[in-house]
Amino acid sequence: MIESIAATSLLGHRPIFGGILARDVSVKRKSLNSCRLPTTEFLGGGRIVVSLTLPKSDKQDRVMFSSIKALAVELTREAHAYREEKLPNRDNSRIDSGFDQRPDSWPPANRADNPSLRNPLLRHERMGCGWLGAIFEWEGVLVEDNTDIEKQAWLALSQEEGKPSPPAFTLKRIEGMKNEQAISEVLCWSRDPAQLRRMANRKEEIYQALQGGIYRFMPGSKEFVSVLMHYKIPMALVSTRPRKAIESAIGEIGIEDNFSVVVAAEDVHRGKPDPEMFVYAAQLLNLIPERCIVFGNSNLTVEAAHEARMKCVAVASKHPVYELGAADLVVRRLDELSVVDLKNLADIEMNEFGSPEPEVEMEMEEDYDPSSVDDNFW
Repeated sequence: MIESIAATSLLGHRPIFGGILARDVSVKRKSLNSCRLPTTEFLGGGRIVVSLTLPKSDKQDRVMFSSIKALAVELTREAHAYREEKLPNRDNSRIDSGFDQRPDSWPPANRADNPSLRNPLLRHERMGCGWLGAIFEWEGVLVEDNTDIEKQAWLALSQEEGKPSPPAFTLKRIEGMKNEQAISEVLCWSRDPAQLRRMANRKEEIYQALQGGIYRFMPGSKEFVSVLMHYKIPMALVSTRPRKAIESAIGEIGIEDNFSVVVAAEDVHRGKPDPEMFVYAAQLLNLIPERCIVFGNSNLTVEAAHEARMKCVAVASKHPVYELGAADLVVRRLDELSVVDLKNLADIEMNEFGSPEPEVEMEMEEDYDPSSVDDNFW
């Protein structure tokens, strides 16, 4: 019985017990009243040495076997309590312990589930995908973006208005901004609201004429939107283009029914890097910002999404991957993502979304004036 317990227990060695006699390395006879098991080193770094004494009576025999059985059961429980993250990394080798290290980890717990909900239908919906939202940018994410046409539109507008042609670094700075915001704050062509609206509309007309109304999906974007539609994930589309142009474009490529919310230039006061349009889209989706994922293709989008306390997936369509390292996830195509990836990003049961620590306000010390001390005080 001792041999059977030792063979199935975690001690990993058979006891040095051969029936009548026990021999050590020096091949000397030992006493028949004692038997010592070899020292065993466990995964956690501990060492266990078990000494067994041969029984002298039936009562002592039962006590000894019951203690061995209790020890084997306890060690088995400790074995199943191990987790992969607690295993030591020894020479980066895979440790085969001979037992299932995560016996109770399937199926995985759904952290979106709330057992306190009394309505089973509401609880089932929460365990699905309707509790997170996807906010897409238009150009460079869903459809191909041609930055040369955008630059040509600004250069043509500057010639019509008799303004100096903006340099390349200025054109790069105004990417993602509203036309009125770029004209007044960066280009400084006018401050009059009427003139701003006129030049902004004219610039958009030039862009649409150069673009020709031809839109092509980004590789994998249409398939990814179809997957989100299948799982009933609410989606919003944001853009600094006029609403008329956006609705016409999504109607031409046949995805007007996929987006329940469309945020255009008329709905916000400022464009990127201001997070206004992302926050407004989350409000229309009836979701908190932490449950929304923004899909963009620039660092301005990443900055605006993080400012709104949202996660951001960057698509490396215009910039290389190493320039988008600030994003929570960088992909080359949208169809590289899965619904599980989105759930992991929108999982707000994390420390980073905890209550922010209160900022300590420093009180300014007033200059000490010795003459302000009352002499009668002393």
